[in-house]
Amino acid sequence: MATTTKIRPRALVRASGGPRYAIALAVDALGTGLLRPFLLLYGVTVLGLSAPATGIAMTVGIVVGLVCMPAVGRWLDQGARSTVVAASMLVRVLGVALLLATPAGHVWLFATAALFLGIGNQAWPAAHAALVATVAHGRERDAALAAGRALRNAGLGVGALLATACLAGGTTALQALAAVTGLAYLAAATLAWSVHVHAYPAAPPAEDSDDGTAPRMRALLGANVIYVFCLNIPEIALPLVLVTQLHASPVWSAAIFVANTVLVVTLQVPVTVLLSRFSRRTVLALAGVVLTASYLGFLAATSLGDGWGAPAVAAVSVVCTLGEIIYAGSATALVTALAPVPVLGRALARFQLSTGFGLAVSPAVITALAPHGSAALWGSLAAATLLSAFAVAVEGRSSP
Repeated sequence: MATTTKIRPRALVRASGGPRYAIALAVDALGTGLLRPFLLLYGVTVLGLSAPATGIAMTVGIVVGLVCMPAVGRWLDQGARSTVVAASMLVRVLGVALLLATPAGHVWLFATAALFLGIGNQAWPAAHAALVATVAHGRERDAALAAGRALRNAGLGVGALLATACLAGGTTALQALAAVTGLAYLAAATLAWSVHVHAYPAAPPAEDSDDGTAPRMRALLGANVIYVFCLNIPEIALPLVLVTQLHASPVWSAAIFVANTVLVVTLQVPVTVLLSRFSRRTVLALAGVVLTASYLGFLAATSLGDGWGAPAVAAVSVVCTLGEIIYAGSATALVTALAPVPVLGRALARFQLSTGFGLAVSPAVITALAPHGSAALWGSLAAATLLSAFAVAVEGRSSP
């Protein structure tokens, strides 16, 4: 089995789509970081909407945005690559424009803007993975996907920090941040389109779309819905537990989130390269085991009470982040390795559907389980994740 044993920056940039595409990813992530964490605040403070109405509109936008994924998959299977990436950025420009044009109190226009933002956010991961899979192969492709995630997290973090510093300006600052976000999306779309990556020859559509997916992926897609809960642990589960159960300062939640971002940015590529000596399926199953261990660790940490509970949760969060890094470095790579070339786009689209669904339902599941105690929350997550890891491990005889 071919492995990636070195991290060569120039080769990694080339395998990721080239310098212009890397700049496009950075600009897009920076713009997203400026607005996405504060979109709820924009609806409440700038547009004067109620928090529940704003939250529902955002959720609807995310969920309905998933409906576009089958069309995105078919477009990718016609050979489009950089064009789809650019389109996913341009549709968000339209979303920002609608956001800026929405008068105060108009929840439906805000919901429409959230829908266009949701479509772009859902379409981008599949389009990006398809582009990288076209220009890179084997374990070099895995490292390139990991590098893209690290770069995106860095851009999101920097954007969020800049936006936080600007929030003292009130509603005017939020509107300015939205405008800058739209310009960033437009610049990123232009750069991405200029790369002109296309799959030649264009992959012919499968005669039977139901059979045109990657082989033996049902367990993988189902497991991914559970795995993806780990992405909302630092943002939702831990702040909820720390504040409501352990009565800890919000500073702990902020520190954990910052540490998560820094670890992902610095370790995503090295960990992916290090684990390239194992099969992707084995690594993805390992991610489930590590996440399960972290959930059990959170269960033990919360039992320590107000004194040592918060520091223990912070320590265990490092293990959870490691599980997230292993998961992110192997899941999409496994799909690209399993999927036949003619249906790569549809396979990635279905994978993104499972990811988007998991991200959409996880806040509701976490907040519903948390009031029933730590055992209900962390025990349920641990059991579901371990079962998912087992399903991934036993699905199929091949281990790409």
